[in-house]
Amino acid sequence: MLILTLKTEPSQRVDLSPLSAAPGLTSEEIAALKLWSGKKTYRVDELFGVEEIGAPHASPLRMVIRNSCAKLDFIGKGASEVEIRVEGDAGAYLGMGLRSGRIHVTGNADAFVACEMRGGLIQIDGQAGDFLAAALPGDKRGMRGGTVLVKGDAGDRVGDQMRGGIVLVEGDVGNYCAARMIAGTIAVMGRTGRFLGYGLRRGTVLLWQETEILPTFGDCGIHTLSYLPLWFAALRTLDSRFASPDAAFARVRRYGGDLATVGRGEILIRTLSSCL
Repeated sequence: MLILTLKTEPSQRVDLSPLSAAPGLTSEEIAALKLWSGKKTYRVDELFGVEEIGAPHASPLRMVIRNSCAKLDFIGKGASEVEIRVEGDAGAYLGMGLRSGRIHVTGNADAFVACEMRGGLIQIDGQAGDFLAAALPGDKRGMRGGTVLVKGDAGDRVGDQMRGGIVLVEGDVGNYCAARMIAGTIAVMGRTGRFLGYGLRRGTVLLWQETEILPTFGDCGIHTLSYLPLWFAALRTLDSRFASPDAAFARVRRYGGDLATVGRGEILIRTLSSCL
């Protein structure tokens, strides 16, 4: 296992994406990798204390980042079969393009968490910034697979142009949640901001609380959905409120839309008598 301990908080943001290529490298080679920070580059060992525990470092990547801060960007970018633990906060683009494995952040994370993610699990114990599981500016493909769990709140445009996977938020989300979403599932236990499901094409938004619904959604009435208990059962392995049997329900009020576009998406809101 590779342990990186941040010596002091950098003055500018640091791109940690080169660490995704760490499997197969020795600790000396990892220490010599170059990290961009503004117009400068730093060796890994200039910013971090580098320690290797156990067998020589190899694939899959197992790494702990200690004393982390919000200026450390691109952690786990494009990685496969990784196990990364971030003790503290993480910067922007956490798990961007992640293919498989697990990333666990004990603090908060900045914008664009899980953008273009393809597989694996990202867990954030604190808050997440804007554009969680969304597409990059100018792109049309957001998160495509995997699971993201946020135990706190998330910012605006959660799942913007999302194309697959599951996003679970135990707290509140901001405006334009599920905007232009194409596929996948977003579940929110807390409150949602304005313009929920704006431009929603396909996919499911699952809510525990009542919210304002756009007029371009049709009220489809109250339904008992037999697949929901199975969906909740698949979450039982997570360290989350979503794993609790008390959180599960099957009876919902369904809204279909956004009818201003393809209109094959749905917003499902738990009804008062829906607990299992």
